[in-house]
Amino acid sequence: MTVLSERLAAPRRERAVKNPIPWYTPRFWHGMRLWTWLSTVVNSGFAVSFTRMHTALSITFFSALNSLMAFGDRLVYGRRISQVEVKEPPIFILGHWRSGTTFLHELMIRDPEHTFPTTYQCYVPHHFVLSEWWITPWTEMLLPNRRPMDNMAAGWQRPQEDEFALGNLGVPTPYLSMMFPKRGPVHTEYLDLRDLTAAERGRWKQELGEFFRRLTFCDPRRIVVKSPPHTARVRTLLEMYPDAKFVHLVRDPYALFVSTVNLWKSLNEVQRMQGLGEQEWVEEYVLRTLEKMYTAYEEDRQLLRDDQLVELRYEDLVDNPLESVRDIYAQLELGDFSRAAPVIEEYLADVKNYRRNRYEISTEQRATVSQRWAGYFERYGYEA
Repeated sequence: MTVLSERLAAPRRERAVKNPIPWYTPRFWHGMRLWTWLSTVVNSGFAVSFTRMHTALSITFFSALNSLMAFGDRLVYGRRISQVEVKEPPIFILGHWRSGTTFLHELMIRDPEHTFPTTYQCYVPHHFVLSEWWITPWTEMLLPNRRPMDNMAAGWQRPQEDEFALGNLGVPTPYLSMMFPKRGPVHTEYLDLRDLTAAERGRWKQELGEFFRRLTFCDPRRIVVKSPPHTARVRTLLEMYPDAKFVHLVRDPYALFVSTVNLWKSLNEVQRMQGLGEQEWVEEYVLRTLEKMYTAYEEDRQLLRDDQLVELRYEDLVDNPLESVRDIYAQLELGDFSRAAPVIEEYLADVKNYRRNRYEISTEQRATVSQRWAGYFERYGYEA
């Protein structure tokens, strides 16, 4: 085992985080435009709690500003962005939540020929071209330095999931369940996109494509994105980018289950606009989501060429991250790894003291996971 993997393996008790960030820290919904925000609240049945009314009012104010700035962004840059071509096929990092996708993303974006969507770009995807250079410097102090669920680095310029960008662009996403967690899961059909109408699916592709063009307008390098829901969308992503590259991560299912349950509960606490309730739906939601995700993935992966897909175990990535990324470059034909190796080594040195959480799973949960996720255990070689 490497020093890094030993550090990562050192246990730290995982628990649901209560009030993990200050009240003044922006929630993702502060990045919506006015119509997106108001329609989301209306569709919830105006379920904003009195204790969250101040946050709702601030979101209303900022969403109106976002609408104005989005108009200005389109006015100044719209025509030029519409002519942008994403020439380099994107790299999509796939895998269930808590399977190590964030860690791999951090490694892959060290390559000087790669770029990625930042937190700010995903926060206000409709006007970051116009606003990023002057807003981020004086608002950085509003954000926490670390993510509450796993203590990874956070900030406007840190990499972020493009799923949040889609949500703030007004595209339905399962992530909207965080806003009103008492009602349980929402927009589950947008996980794999299979049951959408042609118009709904077309709009999803249009918004993601526009977001990628905006990223490319700002930085023409190859885009590397990670978003767990994309694991169930390989077919659609291939329709958009036929030569796209994919790296798929898997992890011990028991660790996945407990950590993902904690993740959703933590995010629900941070992003909610109403009381939490008991969140009894979360465990079943995690079980059902993996089943749906991997039904789609196992069908879609057959469409990929050998030079388009690498599958990697989290445990191997943690044990030897540099060699794992070197293998990814070789299999996906990403070019000379020597350009990326030094900066990856530098990053690994910076995070050598990072310690991952410890996962505790009850006997009952263990039995349920081994039964419901039996196919995942068998397909990826984990012992139930």
